[in-house]
Amino acid sequence: MPKTLDFYFDFSSPYAYLASTQIDALATDLGRQVQWFPILLGPMFQAMGSAPLVDIPLKGAYARHDFSRTALLFGIDYREPDEFPIATVAAARAAWFLRSQDMALAGEFSRKVLQAYFADQQDIRDTAVLASIAESVGADSQAMLQAMQTDAIKGMLKEAVSGAMERGVFGSPFIFIDNEGFWGFDRLPHIRMWAAANPA
Repeated sequence: MPKTLDFYFDFSSPYAYLASTQIDALATDLGRQVQWFPILLGPMFQAMGSAPLVDIPLKGAYARHDFSRTALLFGIDYREPDEFPIATVAAARAAWFLRSQDMALAGEFSRKVLQAYFADQQDIRDTAVLASIAESVGADSQAMLQAMQTDAIKGMLKEAVSGAMERGVFGSPFIFIDNEGFWGFDRLPHIRMWAAANPA
């Protein structure tokens, strides 16, 4: 089985959106496959006694500027959503259902949901928006919507958040190559350097 890059992300994270546009190319260059792990940052903030980045005095204003600046520097389409941040439970549950069916499909769906929110000003809390994106990637949107309400899918997301925290994840995106963790979009070059210094 091919080695992986484990990509933990919250759908309300601008840096996760930026990373989602480049993670597949990085994985290909390293001969790996992306494993998509949708999570929720809320429980992590609670555990750390922290808050969303944009809600932190001084740092929040810098972060909002840096989101758009970073996107511009990397040529990535970005528009700060009218409502930001938002709850992303529905999107995460949808992605976990698709992940249980096909990892590549879940990845394609996740990229498009992040783009819908951070570039196209769509409300990804709306299940109709999620269904439309699912259909655009060839998924069964009705099966997805039904599964999102089941205890099985809810449990998958809860376990994913708990498992991420046990692994040391505290932000988004958080990427593991083997058992080496890297936090942030700006760490993608570091992952490449680490892989070169530690060949599999």
